[in-house]
Amino acid sequence: TMSMHDHRGRFAALTFASNEAHPPLLRSLTRYEKAMQLVAINVHIHARRRLAEDCVVDGITLTPREFECLKWAACGKSAWDISQILGVSKRTVTFHQENAKAKLGVRTINQAIVRMAARARS
Repeated sequence: TMSMHDHRGRFAALTFASNEAHPPLLRSLTRYEKAMQLVAINVHIHARRRLAEDCVVDGITLTPREFECLKWAACGKSAWDISQILGVSKRTVTFHQENAKAKLGVRTINQAIVRMAARARS
């Protein structure tokens, strides 16, 4: 397992595994440990970028939680429903939705959802 911390203190790990004891694999991983660390770092960077892409609406970056709250609203869920799904308070959901609306320059959740839908089609 290769562990890493990025400049924001976030932690990630990449594990190389086999379904059986395989001494040649273990020797290779040990021999190329530094190269495997670079592989792990590159996988982490790629995964973070890929996840971040999902949070961009019309060139505006939303936090993962803002985006998630909007996605659930697009499924017809109320703020209370979303709070139950995410295990947070209704006020927290409203907070994230309000931030997302402000960033997107819209006044209603429905307008924010339309912006998300337009992004998905483009």
